[in-house]
Amino acid sequence: MAKFADYYKNYIDGEWVDGGAGRIDVINPGTGEKITTHALADAADVDRAVQAAKRVHMSGVLTAPRPVERGRMVKAMGQYILDNLEMYAELLCAEQGKPMWEALVEIRGSSRYFEYYGNQAETLEGKSIPLGNGYIDYTVYEPYGVTAHIIPWNYPVEMAARSISCALTSGNTIVVKSAELTPVTSMIWAHAAEAAGFPAGTINVVCGYGHEAGAALAGHADVRQVVFTGSVATGSAVAQAAAKNIVPCVLELGGKSAAIVHDDADLDAFERDIRWGIFFNAGQVCTAMSRVLVHESRKDELVEKAVKIAKSLSVGPGVDRPEFGMNMGPMISVEQRDRAVGLVAKSVEEGATLETGGHAMNIPGSFLEPTILSNVTPHMTVAQTEIFGPVLSVISFKDENEAFEISNGTEFGLVGGVFTKDLGRATRATRAIKAGQVFVNEWYAGGVETPFGGFGKSGYGREKGREALWNYMQTKNVAIKMS
Repeated sequence: MAKFADYYKNYIDGEWVDGGAGRIDVINPGTGEKITTHALADAADVDRAVQAAKRVHMSGVLTAPRPVERGRMVKAMGQYILDNLEMYAELLCAEQGKPMWEALVEIRGSSRYFEYYGNQAETLEGKSIPLGNGYIDYTVYEPYGVTAHIIPWNYPVEMAARSISCALTSGNTIVVKSAELTPVTSMIWAHAAEAAGFPAGTINVVCGYGHEAGAALAGHADVRQVVFTGSVATGSAVAQAAAKNIVPCVLELGGKSAAIVHDDADLDAFERDIRWGIFFNAGQVCTAMSRVLVHESRKDELVEKAVKIAKSLSVGPGVDRPEFGMNMGPMISVEQRDRAVGLVAKSVEEGATLETGGHAMNIPGSFLEPTILSNVTPHMTVAQTEIFGPVLSVISFKDENEAFEISNGTEFGLVGGVFTKDLGRATRATRAIKAGQVFVNEWYAGGVETPFGGFGKSGYGREKGREALWNYMQTKNVAIKMS
């Protein structure tokens, strides 16, 4: 396993520096033990990082060369990630808790963003607009400047990769605010940027509390674009802070996603979707399949299969689970675990049936038993609240209209899904489900190439896919009167 240093610093303007807000202990959620200490940034540190990024942007060094040169540097960052795959996966496994094979999947997937977007740097072309004789009119795309990236703890590398790669491809500079629970792997951006040849100050990485460093970054007058992934409450605060400076945001917030399983669905195949949809990363996924809406004629059969999957999972420290398979790591913290336990208990009080799990495990670390709830009704707390843990709620329906109503009956609209052999049913569902992405017969279908974002309180703006690049550029029109 990779060895942690005793202390990690922030990275500002090409230098590793202490933080003005002191230090924070980093805890391994798989053991409950301290693994290292990290510097905490205050508002002054954030300002220095923003000013460094602003200086690089104003110099024009990222936009003066042909775009293909910038694209090659972006791709070089991705290659650095691959070249150091195992080291960063080991760090991620320890500080975030996920099984080693999941950590490898995340680091490898992070590299893919830099490959995908780096290849597109020289394709960001404007257009000519005909205005008749005597005029030449055209559009160009220009970067915003300093972009702020406020990163969550559940996928601290991959979620940073998808926005950093876009921002660099389009010529922006960057300040990353890492999550205080998972700050160590964020040093990957400093090392990757240096290896790729980006000037000092292009990327700056600080760890800090949301109410201090995060607020200072979102509301900084020299930040011109903000990307945030996290809770609805914090996303609202970020948007309000940015709005004071008339700064656009990309917000990826909560989810309470539902899979509609019809009476003709292949439930044997659906077992795989249960395993990945709710137990991958211990259910700490914004797009988790936390609700399954099943036709009443297949409910008992589905519950039986879900319980089988839950009971088959080997749960324990991620470092002890290097192989791909039926295993699961801890939740990120005891506080998050206990919150999930409380929501499960409340659902039982409200009338749900606890089929399996629902309790904290009696081992060190922040482990929750894989949990299946049946006889959940649409308005129960567990059916409306994002648990962000390995808890599946099973709700039955009579017909597809009722299924649509239940699916759309929360404040969220991130993803949804439908499982059926009937193409007509599937097509109707894709139109009826109010979500930014709809899966048909496979949860998590898609990839880096497919745009991702939410409806309603799940946020706005899109990440992934070519569409994400437009979040990092603004259109300039040039109109020329010919003499």
